[in-house]
Amino acid sequence: MKCPICKKEVSPGDPEFPFCGERCRVMDLANWATGQYVIHEPVQFGPADANDDEES
Repeated sequence: MKCPICKKEVSPGDPEFPFCGERCRVMDLANWATGQYVIHEPVQFGPADANDDEES
């Protein structure tokens, strides 16, 4: 597998997997925090999830 940030080869046993190291892991977190990564579709709740709200 390749690191999603720098594309360096990473093996599943590496401590920072799926990243090659702490630097790429922190860069990925920063991308989420600054809005560079976005989930474009709204979350879809199923019938089981709707029942959870009613019990609260």
